[in-house]
Amino acid sequence: MDAAKLERAEELFRQQIADGIHPGAALAVYRYGKPVLDIYGGLADAEAGRAVSGGSMFVLMSSTKPLAAVCMYLLKERGLLAWEDAVCKHWPEFGKNGKERVTIYHIMTHQGGFPVTPKNLPWTDWSDWDKVVRAMENATPTFTPGEVFAYHPVNYGWVIGELVRRIDGRDFSRFLSEEITEPLGMKDTYVGLPAELEDGVAKIQLMEEDADPNGVVLRYNRPELHRSVVPAACGIASAVDLARFYAMLERGGALDGTRVLEEGTIKEAVKVRVEATDAITGLFARRSLGLVIADERMGKPAGEPTNTFGHGGVGTSMGWADTDSGLAMAYITNGCRAKESNDRRLAEISQAVRDACC
Repeated sequence: MDAAKLERAEELFRQQIADGIHPGAALAVYRYGKPVLDIYGGLADAEAGRAVSGGSMFVLMSSTKPLAAVCMYLLKERGLLAWEDAVCKHWPEFGKNGKERVTIYHIMTHQGGFPVTPKNLPWTDWSDWDKVVRAMENATPTFTPGEVFAYHPVNYGWVIGELVRRIDGRDFSRFLSEEITEPLGMKDTYVGLPAELEDGVAKIQLMEEDADPNGVVLRYNRPELHRSVVPAACGIASAVDLARFYAMLERGGALDGTRVLEEGTIKEAVKVRVEATDAITGLFARRSLGLVIADERMGKPAGEPTNTFGHGGVGTSMGWADTDSGLAMAYITNGCRAKESNDRRLAEISQAVRDACC
């Protein structure tokens, strides 16, 4: 990396905080599997005046989704599922109300047809896994499964979480910990946060009037939601951990001598599977199996755009890897912004990191 240009990326990081773009943030970058940047700053809790520290964790929002996807990659690699399997092959009670033909592939590519969180499952019930499971079983598709690309903001993760439990026997949080985060040394990553760690979580703050048009983002500050298992939307992690996760993917499934996935598994997982306008968001997107491909928030790659993959969290964060440049990075803020200004700040940081490559 070019030291002077990397310093410019740091300056931009500090300037965004100074300009009030968000209260606090953390940025971590790996190149060719080695850490090259780990910075943080601003306030983790603006009201309390608590500063972001090296141990601060952030709510990942939908940047959680790749963690869930990798759990499925492991089960597929072990021969315990096929992408073409109907979900009800492993979870019989799921196969009703028009979901009999929903496949695991449909779930992984947001084509399951039931994108909206059931109205009879308020966020106050998300801590009750049995209620979550029953709600997924009783959900009725609004689109024909397999025919429409429609982002599943929360249902995606719950279906994956129950599939992990049904196929492996361990609950999602334990599987994620034992198979991915612990082996990789991701000591500050949780889907289902232990209550005693709550004080380490940065509080989300709305930065614009239209940052949360549906009035749902601030619920992710609630400790009871942090303790809930929401594999699509409520992971808690440090930027360093998330960057390390992407460095493992960029390195073909192994990092620092620890192999999590086979290289062939990664290559299959990051292939573009869907290129379409999302029926829910109205935005064009490229998606692989649980990942977003060539997103503008990841900056402009020097090589093939489709070799960049990752995922963003609504209004707040971005994590990605680029196999051409050897980069892996995570940029997490606790200031929720509307799409235009959020995309711009994330893309600026991503591009600054890319520009530092030499």
